[in-house]
Amino acid sequence: MPLLLAGGACLGALTATAPAHAARADAGIVDSTRHGGKSVALTFDDGPDPDDTSRLLEVLRKHDVKAVFCLWGDHVREHPELVRAIVAGGHTLCNHSMHHDDLAGRTPEEIRADLERTNAEIRRAAPGVRIPYFRAPYGSWGKSAKVAAGLGMQPLGWRLAVGDWEPPGTDELVRRIQEGVTPGAVVLLHDGGGDRSATVAAVDRIIPVLRADGWRFDKPARRG
Repeated sequence: MPLLLAGGACLGALTATAPAHAARADAGIVDSTRHGGKSVALTFDDGPDPDDTSRLLEVLRKHDVKAVFCLWGDHVREHPELVRAIVAGGHTLCNHSMHHDDLAGRTPEEIRADLERTNAEIRRAAPGVRIPYFRAPYGSWGKSAKVAAGLGMQPLGWRLAVGDWEPPGTDELVRRIQEGVTPGAVVLLHDGGGDRSATVAAVDRIIPVLRADGWRFDKPARRG
């Protein structure tokens, strides 16, 4: 794919000066954008996926929108070229655990080992890249928020879960986003974990609709 080739070519320039660790974070789970107001942050879980992530990156590039990709470690290991394409596109990375397990019952030591392994897989694909966020699978946090903050990753929640894992179809996803978005919202969508073609199509349609209504696209907030 041209995008992936371009991603590989540009990676060095984008990551050469990136620090190995993100800035300080605290254990508070953020669900809002950095600048508030009529802004929204798009976040995508459970990738990278060889089909839907690639198409989503093309859509985001076309509309000049940056997003957060919450990466599942097993999928990172299988598709490292997609991590490089995400980075080359100027998007932000988020640790979403190694195996997408429920971490609520894990000890801090077990959680830390999982998160560090996931980060290592991400940085094996994209050396030196920043990973400023962590999102717990299923939103089941347990002690993981505190552990993630100790590793420099801000725990990342959401204010609007669109429910695209069902999936309900593109028209319904567009309606849910348009009617459900609120000022400063972090929006939870998916680019992996199943067929997400309806999500990709919905994102392609909703971006110009939101912009025409005065919305702007932002990153999630960070603390610490």
